[in-house]
Amino acid sequence: MGNGRLEGVDDMGDKANIGLWVLQVLLAALFLFAGGMKLIGGPEVEAMFGLLPGGSFLQYLTGILEVAGAIGLLIPRLAGLAGLGLAAVMVGAILSHLFFLPPPASQAFGALVILLLSLVVAWGRRERTTALLATR
Repeated sequence: MGNGRLEGVDDMGDKANIGLWVLQVLLAALFLFAGGMKLIGGPEVEAMFGLLPGGSFLQYLTGILEVAGAIGLLIPRLAGLAGLGLAAVMVGAILSHLFFLPPPASQAFGALVILLLSLVVAWGRRERTTALLATR
């Protein structure tokens, strides 16, 4: 931040970078809340995951992945990978809504929107992700 720019700047303009950071913070808050609810449990969450193959194991795994992804969105080096990982989680959510959970299947639309927003972060932070993967 010494140069007045937000940490995590790739080769993009300031407005795009700030927009991505706003999106990352909003998605992080959403996934932290959603993942936390899955980890805490409760009758509604347990009833929903009870309808899915994997039941409570899938509930806690999803919660852990969502919380980890939320944290990753706030770490500049990891934001792109976190976006990809959370997009994968949302693919699972969409499939669950379409094939295992009771109607309305239109609830899959919300998961689709979140998937697309996660992919925007992954694409916007692709240079750091590529650099991170190239060091391995």
